[in-house]
This record gives sequence, C-alpha cells and structure tokens, in this order.
Amino acid sequence: MLAKAAIRSKLPRVGTTIFTKMSKLAEEHKAINLAQGFPEFDCEPALQRLVTKYLSQGKNQYAPMAGVMKLREAISKKVFTATNKEYHPETEITITSGATEALYVAITAVVHPGDEVIVFEPAYDSYVPAIELNGGTPVFVTLHPQYESIDWDVVRSKISPKTKAIIINTPHNPTGNVWKLTDLQQLAALAEKHDLTVISDEVYEHIIFDGREHISAASIPALAKRTFLCGSFGKTFHTTGWKIGYCLAPKEMSVEFRKIHQFLVFSVVTPIQFALADYLEDPTHYLGLSAFYQQKRDLFINAIKDVGFTLRPSEGSFFQNVTYENLTDENDRQLAERLTIEAGVASIPVSAFYDQVTNYQTLRFCFAKNDETLLRAAELLGKVTW
Repeated sequence: MLAKAAIRSKLPRVGTTIFTKMSKLAEEHKAINLAQGFPEFDCEPALQRLVTKYLSQGKNQYAPMAGVMKLREAISKKVFTATNKEYHPETEITITSGATEALYVAITAVVHPGDEVIVFEPAYDSYVPAIELNGGTPVFVTLHPQYESIDWDVVRSKISPKTKAIIINTPHNPTGNVWKLTDLQQLAALAEKHDLTVISDEVYEHIIFDGREHISAASIPALAKRTFLCGSFGKTFHTTGWKIGYCLAPKEMSVEFRKIHQFLVFSVVTPIQFALADYLEDPTHYLGLSAFYQQKRDLFINAIKDVGFTLRPSEGSFFQNVTYENLTDENDRQLAERLTIEAGVASIPVSAFYDQVTNYQTLRFCFAKNDETLLRAAELLGKVTW
C-alpha cells in the first residue's frame, strides 16, 4: 500500500476562520448573522443592469492583465478628485480579485524571508498569513479594541533594521477607528526615516461618520510615493461577492506588483469591470454612503442602549464594537457562541483579531443589515440573562 504524501503546513497555526465558524453556527441555530461583514441588501438595480448589458454585449473573455482601461481611468479620476494625487491608469493602477488579493500581492512584492512587517492589532485576518507565507515576521503594535489614539513612541520602538513594511487600515476593521491627519503625518515621517514600504488598506474609505474625513495615504506625497493603496468596490457598492478590488502604487512598485498578480489570478471578471467603470461616472453612487450607514449605526446603538454594553460609536466601517465587562466574566468566544445559540444573534469575538489570546470582553457586530434585522437583533439581545 502506497504511503500518503505528507504535507508540512506553511500555516500551522491557521484553521478555519472565526467568520466561517460563527456564520456556520448562526446558520445551524437560525440566528441573525451580525458576525460576518457583508451587507444584507443588494446593490442598486442600475448597477445590475450595467452588468447585464456588458454580459449581453459579449464582454466575457479575459480582461487585460492590469484591468479594463476604462475602469482604471475612472479610478484615476475618482482618486484625483478626492486626494489631488494622480495615478496613471496605464502604469499605476491594477484591478485585482478583491482587496484581499491586492493586500496579498503587495505583501508578497515586498517581504522576503527574515523581513519584519509592523501590524497594528486587532488586525484583519489576512495580513499575518500573507506575511508568514512569504517568510516574514509580523511585529505587533497592540491596541485596545476601542482605542482612540496611537502611541507613536510604541510604534518607533518596534522598528528594527529588519523592518521592511508597515500595514495600516483606516477606517479600521474591527475597531471602527478613523486615523487623523497627525497619524498619517507621523507614519510618513517614520516611513521616510527608515525607508519603509506602506501597505494601506482603505476598503471602507466611503463609510465614515459624524462629519469626519477619510485621509488617504494618497493625499500625502511623502506617503504616496512608497505606498501600495488597496481598495475595494465590494464594500462601497454592496457587492462583496463580486471580489473586485484595486491597487494604486507608483510605477516602479506597480511593476513588481503586476509580476505577481499575473501569476496569481492574471485578470479579473470582465463584464463587471465595464459596468463599474460606467457606474463610477456618477459620484453620488458612493458619496452618499456615509449618511446611509450612519443611520444604521445610530439605529443599532440606540436600539441596544439598554442592554448594558459599553461602547464608543464607530467612527467608520460597518462594524460596532461593544464591551460587556459590566455584565459577565465570560470570555468573548464563549459569549459570542452563547448569544448565537441562546439569543439568536451572532457576533465576532474581537480576540480573534489578535495574535495572542487576549480577552478584552469585546464583541464586534456588523450593522450592514436591514433596519428590521437590526431592531430584531437588539430586541433579542435585550432578553439575554446575564
């Protein structure tokens, strides 16, 4: 009998993601799923019609490796309007299979075995595996899940001669924090001093609340020249299943990015690229997103105000963190599972976003749901026995 091939795992610490686990648990118990970050509602019919139009026109073969030029031109115009930074559509904009691919390729382009990458945690779960798969070492700057500011002296202390890159995310998942101009300026100074590449995850750029402004890395010249800026249309247009993202970077950085991108996915679904290019011609399709989601955030936090949670209203993204330290001593994984099974409301334990198991007694809820869903979830949470 032939022996089975033995595979030595490149990610020995990685199992099924907490998002999959909690969504499966929610399905099993018919719970309201406020765990995984996807909208409950569909995209606009006008966008659906544009996709159908280009399907019918036969735009169904491979797109150019870097993406449909019409879409790259639309992104260039959009970003210039917002940041006054011009990215050349031919050489500095690449369409990707979602922002997660953009992040993976950017990390792969920079990180070699032995390199260190600074990661602010809690962190989106794709960053660290990408670093480790490329032989790098993540170096963590640990923040409270409801942090208000960054201690840049701590960040400085984490930089070593091995540090090659730093990953940032604003608006931030899972905390909902939005970086201020002073944060980006501090980052720019450090990156310049230590010759660091910056990988900026800005997928929630249009979901920002209470009059705040999203400050893109692209808007600061000292940062833009050394930054891979990763964005996504999935969060902006309620189309997470389409997996259409993009990466903006200077020409010489984009050359290295595309070397990897072409062998990872080569190109991205063609008719949707044409549809998005047309849809971006009207800025109101994304400029009204903050008001849309702020209404949902406010509805949700007002509906759960009597549950007993402690919270800071999310500054951006479509997530709200709540702390329950005054209600129970349970760790966050235990409570997330109990609320799913007993109350019928699924959330994400924020400890899942940290490298080491740390119990901040904090849960993350996604409020990208219909109003009636949010109100029903709040009603069920209000009935929990603590």
